Amino acid sequence: MPLYHLYEMNHAAIAPVRAVSDITALAFRNPLNPVSHTPFGRSVVAACELFERTTRRYTKPKFGITETEVGGRRVTVSEKVVWRKAFCKLRHFQRALPDDHRRNNSKVLIVAPLSGHYATLLRGTVETMLPRHDVYITDWIDARMVPAVKGKFDLDDYIDYVIEMFRVLGGNVHVVAVCQPSVPVLAAISLLEASASPHVPLSMTLMGGPIDTRVNPTAVNELAENRSIEWFRSNVVMHVPWPHPGVMRAVYPGFLQLTGFMTMNLDRHMDAHKELFRHLVEGDGDSADKHREFYDEYMAVMDLDAAFYLQTIETVFMRHALPKGEMTHRGTRVDPSKIKRTALMTVEGEKDDISGVGQTEAAHKLCSSLPDAKRVHYLQKGVGHYGVFNGSRFRSEIAPRISDFIATHDRDSGLVARTVQSLRIV
Repeated sequence: MPLYHLYEMNHAAIAPVRAVSDITALAFRNPLNPVSHTPFGRSVVAACELFERTTRRYTKPKFGITETEVGGRRVTVSEKVVWRKAFCKLRHFQRALPDDHRRNNSKVLIVAPLSGHYATLLRGTVETMLPRHDVYITDWIDARMVPAVKGKFDLDDYIDYVIEMFRVLGGNVHVVAVCQPSVPVLAAISLLEASASPHVPLSMTLMGGPIDTRVNPTAVNELAENRSIEWFRSNVVMHVPWPHPGVMRAVYPGFLQLTGFMTMNLDRHMDAHKELFRHLVEGDGDSADKHREFYDEYMAVMDLDAAFYLQTIETVFMRHALPKGEMTHRGTRVDPSKIKRTALMTVEGEKDDISGVGQTEAAHKLCSSLPDAKRVHYLQKGVGHYGVFNGSRFRSEIAPRISDFIATHDRDSGLVARTVQSLRIV
């Protein structure tokens, strides 16, 4: 039996056990039950919750961003889809700005990774950028939800999507690519520059991306290099089973990606769930809520179209086509040396175990025509891959630098000094 079908069958088979667990938790949580007030009762409830969470199918979380602070004032935020295609929606976080802040409103497109997690993994990134920028984000769609009649989606299509979004946003935009999209974003801008397009973004910030995985290769990079593309096609590509809308679509399943994520730091995840059990028994609701918030996001994964997955593995991790000057898009060579107008910032984390130090910085060598005034590299000490785009150090050290970089290269140079001053985090 195909593994994807076995996964679905196991999920269905365990449903009755989950129902019994839920009923048990309700019984032992009932305040009229005297046992509910004892350590034994709380232990039963905690065990039921752990069972429920480890067997649950996590659905896509919501961004849930309803307000932000601009210039010391709280303003409302509303989400609006401004562009869509079969595999992606372009989501705009529209702020109700005060009149005196409407001029300083640089447009930022955050290109979220299409690597297993939903774009909501960047909720913290969006929240941090919103007080200073007009934020858009790529909201990629789970491939198992896209009917097979919509056709395949590969790396070339991804680049086409990015180019089309630049055109929709009018070129007057700063793009921030987080991890995996660093390669297609750099490729898209290279192609636009080569064609003298008016829609090139003003700046690009590449964060923890695999521009050249030959530099300080990580375990992830070595796995790709030690396998053939046929191995990946035979072992990790599966077809979506019924009753999902994308039935029979060839995909790289999200549950396989999640398994890889979990096993990389299995001890840490096991300790976190032991701590959750302890917090629940002790009644430490705040700590339990932090665990739930993180894992509700972390465990929610999506399928990737097999064409995109395989082409990315081969182009980026096996052939190293971009740094070798061999990458093409629909027959046209991708040449980053053509980039002359779009400023470049690269950001890396000192402890990144996904994209090693130097892999993203390699973009500067490729963008050889950019003057020094249009380029900057920043290495954040003490953070891993996730810390490059989320967390306290991102908020206090990385984001302000990105905002200053964006302000420096904004189209209206007359506003730069005043804008930079308004971007400082106190």
